[in-house]
Amino acid sequence: MAERGAQISADLPVSAMPDFCDMLADQDGKIQVELEFSIDEQRIRLIQGQAGGQVKMICQRCLEPVEIEVAAKFNLGIAASEEAAKQLPRYYDPVIVEADELELVPLVQEELILSIPHDVYHEDCSIQTSFGEPETAVKESNKPNPFSVLAALKKADTK
Repeated sequence: MAERGAQISADLPVSAMPDFCDMLADQDGKIQVELEFSIDEQRIRLIQGQAGGQVKMICQRCLEPVEIEVAAKFNLGIAASEEAAKQLPRYYDPVIVEADELELVPLVQEELILSIPHDVYHEDCSIQTSFGEPETAVKESNKPNPFSVLAALKKADTK
């Protein structure tokens, strides 16, 4: 494909990427994928492209689904072995392809997983900060401090 300068533009269902789905709240949605295959001036076969779309993840504050934008850009150099991958220029991320075929869906899936934000939350998320009945929290705050006995002992010790 690199020799022909092929280009692929497609909508990839989120459900087609099981490892990516494991990180999401649901499997609905599509990812827009654009890939361009080429050969650079050093005769390195390349895959350049981007993938992105809207997905739902779990908010880390309220544990409800939140819709986020995922976007991955990649500049991949294809290598036949580990040794060949070490020889690639640093501006290419290596992809080791030992056979003549390369599965593109797992490749896009890996790039999307790397682009997921670490912490996902609603911008206007209201967090429940107290648990239980409101009266219980007030009653518990009126209890005497159990360490007040230690404070009295310390005062007696210093005299």
